[in-house]
Amino acid sequence: MRIIGIDPGLRNLGWGVIECEGPRMRHVANGICHSDPTGGLATRLLELHQQLTNVLRQFVPDTAAVEQTFVNKDAVATLKLGSARGIALLVPAQAGLDVGEYAPNAVKKAVVGVGKAAKEQVDHMVRMQLPGVQIAGPDAADALAIAICHAFHAQSARSIRVLGRAG
Repeated sequence: MRIIGIDPGLRNLGWGVIECEGPRMRHVANGICHSDPTGGLATRLLELHQQLTNVLRQFVPDTAAVEQTFVNKDAVATLKLGSARGIALLVPAQAGLDVGEYAPNAVKKAVVGVGKAAKEQVDHMVRMQLPGVQIAGPDAADALAIAICHAFHAQSARSIRVLGRAG
């Protein structure tokens, strides 16, 4: 199974692709889609849409996972982030993929074991899970963590289905 993890952001939208075969994971690619901060919101969203669409065409994932956003004190920034998250959900849906959504603390708990882990801990554990990976930046590391989280959840769901049929 090939999974793309997406870390939504208006300026930097991180993505990471992994392959899973049973409990084994392998890094395929990762990167960051950028939008021009001097452009209008619609133009920036279009840039992210086009770049992410190209990533999906190039790496042909089977499923996708997107991090849920948190609401912060700046309502305007939250709305802009929500718009970028809409692109992160839309592009895989347009490609016909199922899209899992995970809270940031669920991603950290799946990858590090602690829901309040620091970014450095997440980066370290992503590197441990995917030996030799060259990470394009913090947004790409987060995206790989989201993909790993989705892989763990998918593996657990498969195990539960198998156990359910055995009983």
